[in-house]
Amino acid sequence: MAREFQRGHKAKIGDLTAGTDLYVGVQIAGPGLTFDISCFGLDADERLSDDRYFIFFNQPKSPEESIQLLGAQAGDSESFRVTLDKIPSHIQKLSFTAALDGAGQVSQIGPGYLRIVAGGEEVARYSFTGSEFSTERAVMLGDFYLKDVWRFAAVGQGFDGGLDALLKNFGGEVAEEAEAAPEQPAAAQGVPGFAPPPGAAAPAPSFGAPAAAPVPPQPAPDFGPPQGAPQAPPAAPQPAPAPQPTAPQVHNAPTIAAPMAPPAVPGPPGQQPPAPYGQPAPGPDPYGQPQTAPGGFPGQQAPQAPPYGQPAPPPGGHGAPQGQPAPYGQPGPPPGAPYPGGQAPAVPQGGGPGLGAVLDKYKEAPTGQRWAPQNSRLIRVDLGVDGQPVLARQGSMVLYQGKVDFGYKGAGFRGRIVGNATGQEMQLMRCTGQGQVFFAENSAHVHPIELQGDAICVSAESVLAFDESLQHEVRRIEGHGIPGGALFTMQFQGTGTLVVKTQGTPVVLPVTPTTFADANAIVAWSAASQVIISSQVSLRRHAFPGHSGETVNLQFRGAPGNFIVVQPYEV
Repeated sequence: MAREFQRGHKAKIGDLTAGTDLYVGVQIAGPGLTFDISCFGLDADERLSDDRYFIFFNQPKSPEESIQLLGAQAGDSESFRVTLDKIPSHIQKLSFTAALDGAGQVSQIGPGYLRIVAGGEEVARYSFTGSEFSTERAVMLGDFYLKDVWRFAAVGQGFDGGLDALLKNFGGEVAEEAEAAPEQPAAAQGVPGFAPPPGAAAPAPSFGAPAAAPVPPQPAPDFGPPQGAPQAPPAAPQPAPAPQPTAPQVHNAPTIAAPMAPPAVPGPPGQQPPAPYGQPAPGPDPYGQPQTAPGGFPGQQAPQAPPYGQPAPPPGGHGAPQGQPAPYGQPGPPPGAPYPGGQAPAVPQGGGPGLGAVLDKYKEAPTGQRWAPQNSRLIRVDLGVDGQPVLARQGSMVLYQGKVDFGYKGAGFRGRIVGNATGQEMQLMRCTGQGQVFFAENSAHVHPIELQGDAICVSAESVLAFDESLQHEVRRIEGHGIPGGALFTMQFQGTGTLVVKTQGTPVVLPVTPTTFADANAIVAWSAASQVIISSQVSLRRHAFPGHSGETVNLQFRGAPGNFIVVQPYEV
């Protein structure tokens, strides 16, 4: 029985089957969509260092034939043969992908799958649907990767670009367009002998399993799909369908705000349109009597409504206009009383801005930097720029995009002892992979600080995230006691970015000989500054002298260029 995988699930190949000669089938289709299904053979750095292991329609097999493209068969849109024990040692990962060829989005596909067949029996299946994606144009379906043994991972990760963008993402290069070579007959392309026999090409389906070519039934190979796999009957010749309009890009279309009033329905000439629901119809009274003005006399016509934005004349020539509040100081109508004239004031009609226009100011900031503040309380890091991992406070991730792994980052036995003794222990997680991660914590303000070989001292409580390339250690502050036992701080040094969080907008001040700061409000300072304890406690003759609450402060000294950062909040 095949094992069902969900997105993100992993397993050893040895737990699925003892065989190493595997069949990999992919089913993905959608109305009017065409896909290029490929396999990337990657090295230990997940790069396509040898383009001979990029298996696609123009390169159907690797040099030693450990990876082969078989084509559509047994209900699969595309299939591969993978012989694990023949894969060379420098290939550490096989990534199976599907990219759109032409217009469309992955969200338009129907139910699809990637399955593994061994010995004629399906042993694993990862199913997916278009509802799991949005505007992406490619998807990374599944990976075979070598980690002491070969393993399988169901990825299901969307990708914004097409096949060219996938190739560049894995470190490959897109060749320039060359002159089209003359087509060769199918027999001259070296199709493997165990592949289905060549036949007439079946028309590309709009959805579901592709139709097989009308060929005599052949026994399935040992590594191939299960025996008895349903074969679709040959497609009957049909007249060429009329060209259909391209499906609209629903994710890119602007949102249309519907008007509050229903559209006018044209009627026969000379007939007035019907009145809105709850409003009396204009025109003569159904009993043959002309309508009278509110509070008027029979035979007196009702006044016409004034233009929008103009006040209505008061009934009887005095009082507040209809639908308008009474002037200040004059009593208005009692609660529950009917509106003057028996009608509610007219509601201004008109469409407001669309939903996209309202939310436009909250869109993700499209910067090309590794660390990009999205607003004053949210910051994004791009892990795919230089591949450097990031260390962040545990639980500070609020959103991520891409293939990102989160692991526990321990401080070690000595680090835990020092952290507990000094109060500068940081509970960290390690973020690796390719993608973008968004960090925030309790709506605190975030501030990225880029270090270029210099050093800065920051309280561990104020650290949100930082590049793993930065060195950090606990540093002791000179002097006697500080309220709360804050005798220590963290010092960061090296090249990278440190993200500091504050309660409110901080202030940065230069260090002078008379610079003092509250130990509970200080956030950071330059590592070259000298910090000492300053006390304002003095002996008095009174038995119970008053207390200002500011008896112990930190005094900073240093050469010009040193600074301190203080927040408008005391921890």
